[in-house]
Amino acid sequence: MKKILVINGPNLNLLGEREPGIYGGDNYETLCEKLMDKADELSVKCEVFQSNHEGAMIDKLHSARTEFDGIVLNAGAFTHYSYAVRDAIAAIKIPVIEVHISNVFAREDFRKTSVIAPVCKGSISGLGFGSYFLAMEALVNYCG
Repeated sequence: MKKILVINGPNLNLLGEREPGIYGGDNYETLCEKLMDKADELSVKCEVFQSNHEGAMIDKLHSARTEFDGIVLNAGAFTHYSYAVRDAIAAIKIPVIEVHISNVFAREDFRKTSVIAPVCKGSISGLGFGSYFLAMEALVNYCG
């Protein structure tokens, strides 16, 4: 059975409170529940991790390389400037799919640049929680 790790970065713990017009009204617990439901549907094991700290995310990426078959990563704001997260992704051999709840290309200019995209297997944005579900399906069906 495949194992997928979902990593959520800064401020995602505030879903439902933080800018609901952009990120929707569902809270973080609802996202986690829906991710587990999707994992059951796909017959995979899933772990969800969230941190507001760059180093904790990097440590999780490093440890995932021997424990998981793939990663769904919403790096939040670190997407746009963290070369340390980018390098951690490049250092591991398992596929990572970048996701965003909002359409980052329809937002502020700084959000249109992803320093992690070049080292990710793919990127999905703008589909709400569906971005995560499609990434999970991609890891199961297209990433060996």
